[in-house]
Amino acid sequence: MVASYAYWLSTVLLSLLYLMSATLYVIKKDWVHQTLAELNYPAPYLVPFMVVVKVLGPLAILSRINVPLSDLAYAGMFFHLLLSGSAHLGLRRPKGALPACIGLVLLVISFTTQNAARDVPSPYRVVAATPQLTLN
Repeated sequence: MVASYAYWLSTVLLSLLYLMSATLYVIKKDWVHQTLAELNYPAPYLVPFMVVVKVLGPLAILSRINVPLSDLAYAGMFFHLLLSGSAHLGLRRPKGALPACIGLVLLVISFTTQNAARDVPSPYRVVAATPQLTLN
């Protein structure tokens, strides 16, 4: 029961983080372009793509129409958050890395508790290691 609550709370917060970020990319377009240029990313090409991905990723996880697609969205978010946080830390901007760090924590909680809350389990679940006995 606790795992189910943890899943829904972390998933909703992660989705809100991504949807707010996509909204920020649209509303404050000039600021986002400047920030991405400072990180040495090609902003004119990256911004429209990231807006679409930041909307479709949470939708894939929340709707869970297809379990492999949902797991792919988790993987994409993981690498996005990891690369985003490391880019900000590389420029010695820990405040810029804070949303990525929070997102990573929410992502790990959501991914590890998804099978407790969903009817169709993901094949990539966290399983406790159990010793195997072999008879020779």
